Order: sequence, then C-alpha cells, then structure tokens
Amino acid sequence: MTHSVLLAEDDRPIRTALERALTLEGYQVTAVADGIQALAAAHRERPDVILLDVMMPGIDGLQVCQVLRAEQDRTPILMLTARVETADRIAGLDAGADDYVVKPFEVEEVFARLRALLRRTTPEPAGTAGAAGPGAGTDGPGEADEARLAESGVVEAADLRIDGPSRRAWRGERELELTRTEFELLELLARNAGIVLDHSTIYDRIWGYDFGPGSKNLAVYVGYLRRKVDVPGSRPLIHTVRGVGYVLRED
Repeated sequence: MTHSVLLAEDDRPIRTALERALTLEGYQVTAVADGIQALAAAHRERPDVILLDVMMPGIDGLQVCQVLRAEQDRTPILMLTARVETADRIAGLDAGADDYVVKPFEVEEVFARLRALLRRTTPEPAGTAGAAGPGAGTDGPGEADEARLAESGVVEAADLRIDGPSRRAWRGERELELTRTEFELLELLARNAGIVLDHSTIYDRIWGYDFGPGSKNLAVYVGYLRRKVDVPGSRPLIHTVRGVGYVLRED
C-alpha cells in the first residue's frame, strides 16, 4: 500500500533531499515550502501523514499543527525541529504533534518514525482488539469482568479508564486531553499496570524502533504525560524505575 506524505520544509536543500528519499522509499510525496501552502495541501489532499518543519516563515509549523487539531484533523504529524531544548519539544507536543525529529537527523530515523505513526493509524482486523489483554483466558474472581472489558477495548487501572476504540481516557471523572502518542503510551502502561517496562520494550511497542540509550524522546513524553495524568493533589501513578524504565501503579 502506498502512503501519501505532506512534507512542509522551507529549506530547499533539505526539502529536495527528503522528497527524493521519501519517493525512493515508496511514498507519494507532496512537498511545500511554508505553512500557508501546508494548510492548503492538507485540506486539499488529506495525506496519510504530515512531516512538518517547525521554523517556517509566516505561519510556522506549530501554528499549522494547532490549526489542524482545532479542525479535528487527526492526521499523524511528525515535527522536524532544530530546537533541542526540552521546552521547545514540549511546545510541539502541546500543539498536537505526535512525534518529532531533531535536526540534523538520519533519514532512516525519519523513515522509522513515519512507519511507526502509520502502523498506529492502520485499523486492526475485526475481533482482534483487546484479544490478548490482561486476564484473558483466566478463571479467577472478577476476571470475567476483566475479559469483558478487554474484549470491548476498555482498560482500567487504579482510577484510570481508557477506551481504546474511541481513543479517550479519564482519570476519575476528568477526561484527559492526549495526543496520539501520549494515548498509546498511557494505554501500554495501564495494560501492564504494576509491571516495570524497560526503555527498549516501550520504544518497540510505541515507536517500533529503539532509538538507543542516548535518546531523550521517551523521557520527554513521560514527563509530558505526567503533567496531564498526575496533576497536583492526585496520587502519582506513573513512576520511574531508575536504570530500567517506567511503571504505572498506585503507591
């Protein structure tokens, strides 16, 4: 299946090189040079995924992302940024981006992140959602309810409730506003509540690619997810196990 990519990058050499590389990789590419053209192309062509530079003249990448999300456009967005500070990366996630790549980057990393985003937007075959969820095939007390929830795609852990099919999540009565990647990460942690997941496992399950021990990508997403889930006054649920990974549990 050929996927369509909207590439918005104002630097001509980078845009040309990426367009050529993506085309050779088998993508159908629409390349534009600024935010205004990016919005027009997104409305006109409805691409499968958007590759969006942050720093562009006029309307920048963050503004493009905010406009699309305000229009309820859920197309996966991968941001390209030369900004390396955590606060700048968080700004992109807050605008509604699903992932980011820091310049300079290897084109193979861009390909890996695009593949991961596209995998997560491909519908599962009917009847497979939740089939391997926690509690499946067991007979203990209360596990019939767990199996029923798993079959419906609903996950409950502590006071979290996550509805996979509708991609909505609540902590208590408060609905959480999550990006696609934040939702995937929270659902993974909740499905494995009480189990410490190492960095490699999380990278493989969420991004489909282990970016290595030097990457801060996961830490940024966990920190941002905590700001939404573990608000002041609530009991922290997302915990760091130093040197290993992360776990969702009530302490």
